Amino acid sequence: MRFAQRSLQPVYAPFLHPKHTTRIQLSRSTPLPAWTRSFHASANWRVVDLAYRLHDNNGNAKGDPIVMIHGLFGSKRNNQSVANAFARILSRPVYAIDTRNHGESPHDKAHNYTALAEDVEAFLQKHNLKNSTLIGHSMGAKTVMTMALRNPDCCANIIPVDNAPVDAALSSDFPKYAEGMQRVEQAKPKSQKEADKILEPYAKDLPVRQFLLTNLFKPEPSAPLKFRIPVQILAKALDDMADFPFTNPDEVRFNKQALFVRGTKSPYVSDETLPIIGRFFPRFELVDIDAGHWVISEKPEEFIKAVVEFLQEKE
Repeated sequence: MRFAQRSLQPVYAPFLHPKHTTRIQLSRSTPLPAWTRSFHASANWRVVDLAYRLHDNNGNAKGDPIVMIHGLFGSKRNNQSVANAFARILSRPVYAIDTRNHGESPHDKAHNYTALAEDVEAFLQKHNLKNSTLIGHSMGAKTVMTMALRNPDCCANIIPVDNAPVDAALSSDFPKYAEGMQRVEQAKPKSQKEADKILEPYAKDLPVRQFLLTNLFKPEPSAPLKFRIPVQILAKALDDMADFPFTNPDEVRFNKQALFVRGTKSPYVSDETLPIIGRFFPRFELVDIDAGHWVISEKPEEFIKAVVEFLQEKE
């Protein structure tokens, strides 16, 4: 594993789940079968067909694909300039997707990392995307980690951004965001300004409110604004978003390369989680960026530089 030099002191937080604390010794993982699964609906959820936006530098990006997965309450419209930069600099097409219950993708009552992973795995197969780099932020980070551990052959490498493969409580901000968004829907606002005022007590930072309110739309010209995402479903899924479906790195491991990017002002990837990351992802590299949880939007140039350097080294 490789560590970039930190720009701040380590961020310590009590996020390592007790069930991980006794696992210290490394052992050889059980080999996993080749990626030959058929993606059909399970007893508990169905695979949904994901909406996406392709960034391919006007058709000039012909290399191996990059798939970008947003975080909770996000969409494929997030970080478009970053996706365009990757397509241009790396000459690789970038598929920015909407996960289930986000953006223009279908809604479903099941919202957990196994369901999210199966959706994206089906997307890769449908579009015949091979040797992909999977980039995910927050919820998207746990999704790409889940995919890599479920089916290592589904991708060439992964780049999880500001999340770790542990069961860890979400920041208290996310339940507040969900509550505020429900309040907005109940008020049936006619304008973005009105919605912003309702949401302000639940999301103090203007950039966060602007991010959340990108999900608002008008079904009809005279209708009140409403969220295109199913806020109630996502509010009920917050515990699942704090969870991680794998608990034992002695049973599953991703032996390909992985770049973990964390914000030094964020608690989601504390130094205590690094040994667990190293056991699930023994070839991981770590880059720290002087930012909070919203690493990509806060420091896009630094994020682009870290990803480009990582991927160019692999060529």
